[in-house]
Amino acid sequence: MKRTTTLVFAIAAALGLATTAYAQQAGTLKKVQDTGAITIGHRDSSIPFSYYDDKQQPIGYAVELCQRIVDAVKTELKNPKLEVKYQLVTSANRIPLMANGTIDLECGSTTNNIERQKQVAFTITHFLTANRWVTKKSANIKSLEDLKGKTIVSTSGTTNIKQVTEVNAAKNLGMNIIPANGHAEAFQMVETGRAVAFVMDDILLYTLVAQSRSPSDYTISSDALSLPEPYGIMLRRDDPAFKKVVDNAMIQIYKSGEINRIYDKWFTKPVPPKGINYNVPMAPAFKNVVAKPTDSGDPNAYK
Repeated sequence: MKRTTTLVFAIAAALGLATTAYAQQAGTLKKVQDTGAITIGHRDSSIPFSYYDDKQQPIGYAVELCQRIVDAVKTELKNPKLEVKYQLVTSANRIPLMANGTIDLECGSTTNNIERQKQVAFTITHFLTANRWVTKKSANIKSLEDLKGKTIVSTSGTTNIKQVTEVNAAKNLGMNIIPANGHAEAFQMVETGRAVAFVMDDILLYTLVAQSRSPSDYTISSDALSLPEPYGIMLRRDDPAFKKVVDNAMIQIYKSGEINRIYDKWFTKPVPPKGINYNVPMAPAFKNVVAKPTDSGDPNAYK
């Protein structure tokens, strides 16, 4: 049994390496053309960017943008019947699954930064956010200093948990920082009193509060732990042919004005499955991106 198990793992590893090598050498367009399928990585609770509806189907702002990109890929390959597959990913595994060829686009709430660009590539920025924290009003947390010595939570594998860990050390705050497996789990820890604060991108905090049992019980910090941070749809590095198709699709959505309809659909109107309106109008900084599309991972480019 042990020898059989070892053999199975060896075969799986070899297949994984083969997929990675194929995706890197042939390029994503070639891979998609040869397999007849493109795989979209998505999240389960990054509302309203990428999440499940009441039928357990992936939907959201980023998912819709990815679907428009897939339409452009179909046109590029002259294959209208291209199969679209969906693969659930987490904050922790999304980059490895992109790098090894399991997914071809990652459509969620992933921050584009210089460090990540060493491993993967990003298309045109589709949202700007900042790192803040949510607490219960009853906790009376007014500033970062008020979190000194407290238990806080952030989602594993995110830039947010890295930033708050660095701030904790630099300011000697002595916070107990707990990693959670997902945004919903992290918010629940604040909801149930297991953590005082949840540190995350402000837009995700707003959406989690809006869909909570008692939205008026919570407050989101006015202080930010970061400069504006760009979200981008992720793809493999060193694949200029695929990136050109993806970038051109995004630029066309912006230049045509279609981005305004798509944005309003997910941020200023009731969204499924609960019909909640998150009331987050397009910020001036993102309007600048729409006017001058960029894939920069430098927060200073969005001041």
